[in-house]
Amino acid sequence: MTELLASWQALWQPAPFYYRRLPWAEDFSALRDYLLALDDRDCARLEQDPFAFSVLHDWLPVVDLAESIRLPALFLAQSPLPNAWSAHVGGRKWRQLEAFVHQIELSPGQPLVEWCAGKGHLARTLSRFHDQPAVGLEWQPELCRLGQQLADRQGVALRLEQQDVMAADAAGWLSPDAQVVALHACGDLHTRLLKQAAISGCDLTLAPCCYQRTADDAYRPLSRSGRELTEQYDFRLHRDDLALAVQETVTAPKAVRRQREQANAWRLGFDLLQREMRDHDEYLPVPSLAYGRLPEHFTDFCHWAAKQKGLSLPAAGIDWSYWEALGWRRLGEVKRLELARHLFRRPLEIWLVLDRALFLEEAGYHVELGVFCERELTPRNILMKAMSN
Repeated sequence: MTELLASWQALWQPAPFYYRRLPWAEDFSALRDYLLALDDRDCARLEQDPFAFSVLHDWLPVVDLAESIRLPALFLAQSPLPNAWSAHVGGRKWRQLEAFVHQIELSPGQPLVEWCAGKGHLARTLSRFHDQPAVGLEWQPELCRLGQQLADRQGVALRLEQQDVMAADAAGWLSPDAQVVALHACGDLHTRLLKQAAISGCDLTLAPCCYQRTADDAYRPLSRSGRELTEQYDFRLHRDDLALAVQETVTAPKAVRRQREQANAWRLGFDLLQREMRDHDEYLPVPSLAYGRLPEHFTDFCHWAAKQKGLSLPAAGIDWSYWEALGWRRLGEVKRLELARHLFRRPLEIWLVLDRALFLEEAGYHVELGVFCERELTPRNILMKAMSN
């Protein structure tokens, strides 16, 4: 898989959002023209399933990529948990949690620890499911307080501990006989768990998430095998590349998706405007703005973005509707050109998970990989089970 990703990285690494002229556009001009000509319906179909159109075989290694993402389904023939257990947990989150709980094997009396527990929904459910105590580690005191109140009210043997899992003393919770679980722990939070587990020898059940949430700009593989392969194939990953692995979203409500599209169109409209004003044809990144805080008008957004970058916009003379329309048109182009990258999202994610699995195997673990639920429930459905030998 390393060779496959490395040999095509010139196509999937450049993000169309940042380029008015993609570096690969001339070498793959027929692919570019085909994607830009897609109507909205076919574009949406390919967004939902990048492997849907066989015509992409003419330019891209679709068969090899599809084969590289096969993982066993672990969620078949599961019985539902009691409805009462889902109290105070969102519907979709509960179904994810329910599917995850069925994958955790626990020996009688085995210490059970949830890493990055939040309010302890997972640990609380596991305590009920296995009828034994659990501990949840969470650094935010308010979440600990609320989660503990909920557990006490329901009579669940859960203890939430305020703990920064990035701190050195977090390792004290990972005893060799413990089962440690983490559902969608982000970036450095789950890699910290892996490194501490390799020292302690505890059992792990983990669904990683948000690989790009890391302090490092460049990705250094965790495993020796991963480092050797990246050197062999000159395969270099940076934080923006890691974000591609989790770019797929199928769970957001329609209103949220629409607001996300508006934010992206406005960012692209502002980008075209700033290129014109600065006479410098280069993307100018501006900070992310929470969708709930998006200004009401494109004009206000542009003034906000300009302020963030120390730019001043003229009080008059700008045809705001023109630049906003250009932003929406650019968004249509970007969405279509992104489809070429979408084929590489899941292979890249699995490559990152395999690096983590190899790291644990090199530390003496037996590791199993699979998917714990359908992707429609969450695209971050890869499960890693690791038992110390």
